[in-house]
Amino acid sequence: MIAMARPWIEFIQSQALAWTPHDLWGVAPGVEAKILSRDDETDAASVLVRFPAGWKGPSGPRSFAMDEEFLVLDGALEINGEHFGHLNYAHWPQGIVTSGRASPHGAVALWFCSARPAPLASAGAVDERRLVRRLDAYDVPYAGNFHPEFPPGAGRKMLYKDPDTQEQSWLLATMAIRWAQRSEVHPVVEEMYLLAGESHGDRGVMRPGAYFWRPPGIPHGPYGTLTGNLYFFRTKGGGLTTTYVDAPKTFKWNPDYQPMVPEELAGIVRETPSGTQCW
Repeated sequence: MIAMARPWIEFIQSQALAWTPHDLWGVAPGVEAKILSRDDETDAASVLVRFPAGWKGPSGPRSFAMDEEFLVLDGALEINGEHFGHLNYAHWPQGIVTSGRASPHGAVALWFCSARPAPLASAGAVDERRLVRRLDAYDVPYAGNFHPEFPPGAGRKMLYKDPDTQEQSWLLATMAIRWAQRSEVHPVVEEMYLLAGESHGDRGVMRPGAYFWRPPGIPHGPYGTLTGNLYFFRTKGGGLTTTYVDAPKTFKWNPDYQPMVPEELAGIVRETPSGTQCW
């Protein structure tokens, strides 16, 4: 189990957060951001980032004392001469050198840092085992490997698995008219951003743009979907393992919105109508 100084957020619609000018702590001056969650002790953060058309980052090679992870949701980025389009993913360990960051036509991305991005004076050795330089999720095959109690009708595209901590990042897609009857419990942090579709659960109906950061050991669900959906998930503190427990309430469609959020978010959380884009 992992202890983190991030509050339990379950769930907010990212559309309720305002875009604000940001520089991603020196990584990308001139962008706009929505801070989804942040660790007060380590400064690790989960951020929704909007790059304006014609954006260019600082010139020259740069490296930082943090792991960097991102998934492109819209538009495209150009980094190190490589094109990162829709649902392109990367996981760059500390010390990776990048240059030529740009977005000629604009982009929106989910971006994660493992600590405050302090610049490194010189690049050190990069742990190649933990490097995903660029991965196109369209090319990643769906696989199962689910718990026997996990309802059928879902597939997972594994994007990253840490060789030491076993932490994981993946896409999960589920079929329409699918639901469960039991709740789940995980011994690790589970983080999620809903990319498409909807999900009915014990805290309301999540629409595209829904986000949660759930600490370990909290029962949640059961969940269902009428339309099918596509999620982006991460774990922190280990790989995903699941214990199924009896749900305190039976599953129902269109439950009331009952978020669990810190005080500073309580005044802005709201449900999002169907048919909206995911930010």
